[in-house]
Amino acid sequence: MNNWILHIETSTKNCSVALSCDGKLIKVIEKSSENYSHGEQLHPFIKQLIEDSNISVKNLVAICVSKGPGSYTGLRIGVSAAKGLCYALNIPLISLNSLSILAQDVEVSKGSFLAPMIDARRMEVYTQILDHEHKITKETWAEVLTEDSFNDHLLKHKVLGFGSGSEKTKELIKNPNFKTLNGPQEPSAKSMVKLSYKKFENKDFEDVAYFEPYYLKEFYTAK
Repeated sequence: MNNWILHIETSTKNCSVALSCDGKLIKVIEKSSENYSHGEQLHPFIKQLIEDSNISVKNLVAICVSKGPGSYTGLRIGVSAAKGLCYALNIPLISLNSLSILAQDVEVSKGSFLAPMIDARRMEVYTQILDHEHKITKETWAEVLTEDSFNDHLLKHKVLGFGSGSEKTKELIKNPNFKTLNGPQEPSAKSMVKLSYKKFENKDFEDVAYFEPYYLKEFYTAK
């Protein structure tokens, strides 16, 4: 039996879907838009992905979704779509942290650390710290950036910052152990495949009825 998994990543401006089979990427469709047009793009992207891969949605064995942190609206759209498909197809739901997804395509040497950053507001970013094996050494938090940010790691180690929030650090953090990478800027569904298949094999599933996105911060609206 082929284990087809659909991946949905909508935590940032990038509306991204990918299909994998037995832990191998088959196809990805994505578009980054300043207008956050996930509501219009997500379902057509999923339909096109399934059709292009010559399978039926009934072949899917699980749905994997980015749980956040990130855009409130983007996360709602992605998680709602994932839960709807899981309900309709009676298949399990897998979730991944958007920062961990972002970190998958970046490598550092042993003893150095990864700091994926998703832009929040003003001088704030969502971030976490991972080691050279992509194991999380400091869980996700919202960091108000200052010249002393990440100092607990920078005193003894090199830290590589990247993602949409890292631009704010370039003129701010002067520590020579801190470097920034121009890419990747946003998480992509294609980077979810390895992590999701491991969770699938371990039967590490979410409760579809009660699962909610990981917003990290409350939703604010302008008056």
